[in-house]
Amino acid sequence: MRKTFLILISGLFFYACATVPLTGRKQLAMVSSEEIQPLVNEQYEKVKKESKLLTNTADGQKVVQIGQRIAKAVEDYLIESGYSDLVETFDWEFNLIESDQVNAWCMPGGKVAFYTGIMPICQDENGIAVVMGHEVAHAVASHSRERMSKALVQQFGMSVLSTAIGQNPTLTQQIFYQSVGIGSQIGMLAFSRQHELEADELGLIFMALAGYDPREAPVFWERMGKAGGETPPEFLSTHPGPDRRIERLNENMPKAMEYYQKSQSSTN
Repeated sequence: MRKTFLILISGLFFYACATVPLTGRKQLAMVSSEEIQPLVNEQYEKVKKESKLLTNTADGQKVVQIGQRIAKAVEDYLIESGYSDLVETFDWEFNLIESDQVNAWCMPGGKVAFYTGIMPICQDENGIAVVMGHEVAHAVASHSRERMSKALVQQFGMSVLSTAIGQNPTLTQQIFYQSVGIGSQIGMLAFSRQHELEADELGLIFMALAGYDPREAPVFWERMGKAGGETPPEFLSTHPGPDRRIERLNENMPKAMEYYQKSQSSTN
């Protein structure tokens, strides 16, 4: 564990910026996906062992099939767009977990989990595709890596990043865990407003690339907004609200429809 963590911290010596595919947004990327992945894989296996998996059920197989379909379409697009290196960091896995929580999550590298509590709101394959596209987008946009990079700068400052592990190894490791969703709040960390809206935008395009109708996304979020009464589901997070998400989805719909129409014409 300590060896893996030291390798992770070594990446802090190499300050870098990355570009989010499709949106073109520049992001801080001081650690690589390869450095994050070992602990992510370990934690995902732990979640599977401690949970009741329903992946072999009818609903579970829908999650797997839709996930694989979206992942394949996204990887094809990324390769065509010159992001082959990013594609090589993915090792997709999709599971359905028994839980009343209305939630789903994706760890770095493409480790996805759906909770059974979100399935009634999804209703059908298009609804699952809305959620799946959103979660895949978090992985493609490397949001967890960006969170960790920013948190390390805030805590230690650029001048002392190289000595972060020596100054406060516990805090540095805690930042890592929180950035990838490891711990008691696993998979449920609230991404920033910017990350959530970016995942919505990318997710809309990703489901369209895979041949799922993106016009179902605002309809899904209307259902999500009505779920839970005064206590919104985890998947909504504290920000942004469903109305704002629907507004942005509709703004991005023309672009998504272009991808959807291309996907339909290629299958006919």
